[in-house]
Amino acid sequence: MALIKAVKGISPVFGENCFLAENSTVVGDVVMGNDCSVWFNAVVRGDVNSIRIGNKVNIQDGAVLHCTYEKTKVHLGNNVSIGHNAIVHGCTIHDNVLVGMGAIVMDNVEIGSNTIIAAGAVVLEGTKVESGSIYAGVPAKKVKDINQELINGEIDRIANNYLMYSSWFKE
Repeated sequence: MALIKAVKGISPVFGENCFLAENSTVVGDVVMGNDCSVWFNAVVRGDVNSIRIGNKVNIQDGAVLHCTYEKTKVHLGNNVSIGHNAIVHGCTIHDNVLVGMGAIVMDNVEIGSNTIIAAGAVVLEGTKVESGSIYAGVPAKKVKDINQELINGEIDRIANNYLMYSSWFKE
């Protein structure tokens, strides 16, 4: 069973149909919507500030969500995928976003809807990522606008696949 722990009297709250891998960790002021999944070795650490997660969000293996004490919170919209070993820290990510494997998203970043953050990208503190775009590199910069094919073929596909994958572990 996942490590679920209260911090300073505040316990995580989970929506319906969520999957938490046995060695995932969710602590403190975390509110998660419906149809979410937190995968193996992922950490969602709401100990120093709040983390709010929408519906149909997947936090893949080894990813870390955290905040800065009394300064930044994490807010994830709906249909968001956080790739393997990504770090999401004190930022806002709107609906329909894919954060690629190993990407780092720093404090006070705001990522608009229908966006892909490429694998390995580093989105520097305070960056405003425009909706409907792909950002890549170190530091991350806009490389192109996203088309509907990528929204359907990558963002939606991955979020839907993770909902399917989580069902395999509930049998």
